[in-house]
Amino acid sequence: MLYINGEWLEAEGNQTFKVTNPANGEFIAQVANGQKGDVAKAIDAANHAFKEWKALTAYQRAQYLYRAYELMIEKKEHLARTMTEEQGKPLRAARNEVQYGADFLLWYAEEAKRIYGEIIPAPRKEQRFLVLYQPVGVVGAITPWNYPISMITRKVAPALAAGCTVVVKPAEQTPLCAIEVFKIFDKAGIPAGVVNLIPSKDPVPIGEELINNPNVKKITFTGSTEVGKILAQGAAKHMKRVSMELGGHAPFIVCEDADPVHAAKGASLVKFLNSGQACISPNRIFVHKKHVEAFTNALVERVKKMKVGNGMKDGTNIGPLIDHKALEKMQAQVDDALSKGALVAAGGGRVTENGLDKGFFFAPTVLTHVNTEMRIYREETFGPIAPIIPFETEEEVLEMANDTHYGLAAYVYSNQLSTSMRMFEQLNFGIIGINDINPTAAAVPFGGMKESGWGREGGKEGIFEYLEAKAGGFSI
Repeated sequence: MLYINGEWLEAEGNQTFKVTNPANGEFIAQVANGQKGDVAKAIDAANHAFKEWKALTAYQRAQYLYRAYELMIEKKEHLARTMTEEQGKPLRAARNEVQYGADFLLWYAEEAKRIYGEIIPAPRKEQRFLVLYQPVGVVGAITPWNYPISMITRKVAPALAAGCTVVVKPAEQTPLCAIEVFKIFDKAGIPAGVVNLIPSKDPVPIGEELINNPNVKKITFTGSTEVGKILAQGAAKHMKRVSMELGGHAPFIVCEDADPVHAAKGASLVKFLNSGQACISPNRIFVHKKHVEAFTNALVERVKKMKVGNGMKDGTNIGPLIDHKALEKMQAQVDDALSKGALVAAGGGRVTENGLDKGFFFAPTVLTHVNTEMRIYREETFGPIAPIIPFETEEEVLEMANDTHYGLAAYVYSNQLSTSMRMFEQLNFGIIGINDINPTAAAVPFGGMKESGWGREGGKEGIFEYLEAKAGGFSI
């Protein structure tokens, strides 16, 4: 179903599309397939609702977000199971994501009341300057499949807190998660038209309408750099505000002064989270040459203990990839690396044993002897492959780590404060974990440099992506 102007509706022509389980290929549900006309209706509803929504006090808007937070916590298990069935991640990870998604509702319920203006000293005695922050208007939000609940709340919560109204186009692979989130928004009593949902099998006409409809004032997108560039180019023609959280190629650096076994534990946890399908997942693991053997042995030992399977089953560490195309990409990267001298220390191919042949499972993989000529060194993996690359000096690894057009996340393991600080200052990435594999939270700005995006989500910075600064000069 579509959610437009506070109502659950069928798509134009009653068109639908199927949702299947990536763990076994089984049919889950039939979902309304939104069309261009549907999104135009949603934008119109959001535009009409904007006048009254922005006129509410920050305290009133906050109450709706507080209520949505409470409902999401109450529905945590249901939401997590929906996510595991539709997207594939292990149930424990799905529960963690629901909590993370709820955190954004709570954080921005509080931040709504902290959109402060300013009084600026004027050069003339009879003059006063005031700065007021006001909502940009209707927001078009396009969200990804890898974190199908938290990426909705990370966009919708600050937009609503700022006084904006929203039209969401969720990923075509995970519309059911989005529908469940919007059921919560509906139950929370958010006024009609303030939040609208358009699932669609084909994202192109939906994106085109969001870009070209004059009532949409901002586009926010999480996804690939390729698609982000297309959206940004289209938005630029209409001078629309954009914020983009795009691809990544995160380095994971194990310094000479690090504990290689401790670093291997961290790498195993963050690299294979969500089967490696995270934009901040490490893609290149740089290990000082004196630690390569110890680090590799410790990582391989952990990887070989990981259980691949349906996320609904207890003990599963590695769920399926999202689709067959992702499987093909993993195998292509491994085959290319092997043809150029890499060795497989663990994994290396598709998993089909124990009834997994109907799903999109790829074994957690460790590659050694990786060099700069291999695809995996340059190309975002978005899967469970850990390539190990040796280095000798700090200068060398900084140059290699920064040698990418991406700039989202990076990780450093070091036992020296001086080394850690140099790395933090010299790595050209927006998010850096120092001996920390989870450098994110609702209270922290999230976003990248270079071709990894524009703007920030989360933190106090996140709400200003949805606000315009208005300056007033008063002569008294």
